[in-house]
Amino acid sequence: MRVVRNIFKLILLSAEIGILLICFGNAWVFALTNGRTYTKISKIPPREVALVLGTSPKMRSGQSNPYFTKRMDATALLYHHGKIRQIIVSGEKSRGYNEPAAMKNYLVYQEGVPEEIIIEDPKGFNTYKSILRCKDVYKKNNVIIVSQGFHNLRALFFARNNNMNALGFDAQDVSKPESYYRNQFREIFARMIAVVYFLLGISPD
Repeated sequence: MRVVRNIFKLILLSAEIGILLICFGNAWVFALTNGRTYTKISKIPPREVALVLGTSPKMRSGQSNPYFTKRMDATALLYHHGKIRQIIVSGEKSRGYNEPAAMKNYLVYQEGVPEEIIIEDPKGFNTYKSILRCKDVYKKNNVIIVSQGFHNLRALFFARNNNMNALGFDAQDVSKPESYYRNQFREIFARMIAVVYFLLGISPD
């Protein structure tokens, strides 16, 4: 019985530590990014470049991905209102799959953005790599990061900790309740993991 009690206490202690880490991690992310995300085009200050974080243009059903189209709408809005002069579309490129090319094509042919101002980053395999490559490869520091609001907080956390003068412009979220709550729940843990990686000096894969 004593062994069982000790195991039970260990489980409770682990759960308490996990909850504390989640609360601490999310609090730090919110504190570091407070006042640096915008939803209204009239409020956001101009920056040199927009960094658009990639997502698949299509859902598994083959239908257009609303997260993708809303990010493109937000990016085009920044350009047409004179808030940016250049755009980096960052995402995954692999055999038969090319997020940056899909983003560029949509911006040019659906949103009327000039092709020559768009840079494709085919090695933005995750949020951290997109942020780091924006700074180190493309030498862009004054940026507006474009994604949905739940994602922008973590992206800004990475950018701020890499000494970038970054803001976030929140693309419209998807109205489906199941998608909204799933993404919000997932980001709670993703922010905590981002903080742990930062404290340990580990680059997320």
